This record gives sequence, C-alpha cells and structure tokens, in this order.
Amino acid sequence: MNLDTLVLKAPKKSPLPLRMVVFSMTMICGVFICSMCMKQLGSDSWSRIVKIEVAEQTCNKSSVPPSEVQFVHYPQPLNYSRKECMCTPVRFFAIISSQRSGSGWFETLLNSHVNVSSNGEIFSNKERRNNISSITKTMDKVYNLDWNSSASKNECTAAVGFKWMLNQGLVANHAGVVDYFNQRGVSAIFLFRRNLLRQMVSELANNHDRYLKQLNGKHKAHVHTKDEANILAGYKPRLNTTTLIWRLKQADDYTRDAIANLKSTRHITVYYEDLIQNRTKLVDVLDFLKVPMRKLVSRHVKIHTKPLSDQIENWDEVYNALNGTQFGSFLNADYSI
Repeated sequence: MNLDTLVLKAPKKSPLPLRMVVFSMTMICGVFICSMCMKQLGSDSWSRIVKIEVAEQTCNKSSVPPSEVQFVHYPQPLNYSRKECMCTPVRFFAIISSQRSGSGWFETLLNSHVNVSSNGEIFSNKERRNNISSITKTMDKVYNLDWNSSASKNECTAAVGFKWMLNQGLVANHAGVVDYFNQRGVSAIFLFRRNLLRQMVSELANNHDRYLKQLNGKHKAHVHTKDEANILAGYKPRLNTTTLIWRLKQADDYTRDAIANLKSTRHITVYYEDLIQNRTKLVDVLDFLKVPMRKLVSRHVKIHTKPLSDQIENWDEVYNALNGTQFGSFLNADYSI
C-alpha cells in the first residue's frame, strides 16, 4: 500500500449540538417577532381577535334554514364591538331606485326600525364609483358595519344597506355588482315609480329649487312641514310635448333594462304608488329582510299632492300629447293623499 496516498479521516462530530443551537435561535426569533406584532396590534386588537374566534365557535346557526345561510352574516366591525349582539345575524341589502321615486321617504321608513340601518346614497360621491374595485371596497365597509352615518346603529343591527341610484355607477358596472351581490349574499330592493309623468314633474321642480333655493336660501330635496311643501309645489313646470313621449319611453326602457340586468340577484320589487295606497306593503319588505315587524314612521311630507292638471303649466298640451298613447294612463289620478 502506498502510504503517501493514505488519508486519515477525522472522526465525525455529532450534529445534535448544532441543531439545538439553530432550534434555540429560531424559537428566540419567533418569540421576538410575535411580541413585536402584539405591541403593534395592542391589547384591544388582540382581545378583538379572540372575540372573533369565540363568536365563530359559539354562534348557533342551526336555526337558519339551509336556503337562507348565504344571506346570514355575523360582521365584526373594526371600530367597535357588537358585544351581546355579536351573534345577531345581519342581512345585507341595497335599495335600487332612481331620482324622485320616493326612495328618500322609503329609506326613512326603514331607518325608523330599530334593527335596520340604511346609510343613504353612498355612491353620490364619484370617487367611490370610479370602477368596480372602488365600488366593492365601499360596499365591504358598509356591510362590515364600519360605515358611519346618521343611520348607523351599533350593536343590534339585523339588516344593513344603502340607497343606490341607477345612474350612480350601477348600470355601468352591473355585471360586477351582480357577482358581488350573489357572492356576498346581498338582497336588492327595487323601488320604482309607475307614473313616470309624476316623476318627471317632481324632478323638474327639484331642479328648479336647486337653483333658486326657495326655502331660506337652501335647497331641500325633502321637507318636513306642509308650509315648505306648499312653497316647493308652487312651481308648475312647462313640459316640452314634442319630446315628451320619447323621454318617457327612454325612462321606462332604462328602468326595465336595469331590472333585467339585476334580476338574477335575490330581490323584491316595490312601487311607490303601492306604498302610498297600502302601507301594509311595508310588511312584505320587512319580511323580505327577515326583521321583526314594527310600525314604520317618517317625518317626510309629500310635496306634490294635487292632480297633475294643477301641477303642469301647459296641461292641455300634455293631455293631448299623451291621451291615447301607451302613456295615457299617466294622465289619470293614480293615488290619493
């Protein structure tokens, strides 16, 4: 054997001490990182996390029918604790409507219910409806009960939503909205007006006051006294009869198309005229939202209470233009106050 080529290998050292050192360093780093995170979160946030975990474990959902599970939620707001109401199920809704369809009055009725929070026209702000991402981000905040408005009710809210006009990004983003509603279990309340001629008169009068500000220099879309209502109702618009039928058809098609695009969501359709004539229609809405039956009230005072013949300056021209057409029924009294 050639001794020059003989190599003597040193005995291997046990890897156990090295492994113990690495394990110890890992544990120390882990504890340090956790402690830093806890300091940033704070004790309140930590207790909130614990409460969320406990709520998910203890809330009894067995009483919810399988067909309703998708529409029952247990939000955990970031700004406050729901306390004893953390296991109160919450339904998500949106009032889908158009201007001067009675949606403001309808929303105040819902908000008079102790368990309902409807947060107004949140998408009147253009930045919130720039695209479907900003829209969903805004809705997430509302449905997590983190939206702050005069209608917000902390703790025992059982139905939360908002009012959404068709022209506030809804029609333009209807496909994404439908996906969101169906994924998040949001129910839609379609509120429209049958008599589009009355709606047009109300809209023109509202625009007139927007510029003149007849009530002490302030524009009011809704009023709370009969005196204020009489002042605003004093304006009698003159309608362009040349384009009247076209405008009514355009408004009708716009509404029908919107309903068709959103009909795959869970929804109920309510008409302003039906609510005026029969307040028991509100029972259907409360049942739809699965909230306890309560008497609903509103401080809103109706502005236009007279027949259309007393509210349109060129009534004879309007009558002749619509009589015998598909919109002829709009000329008749469709409800009484």
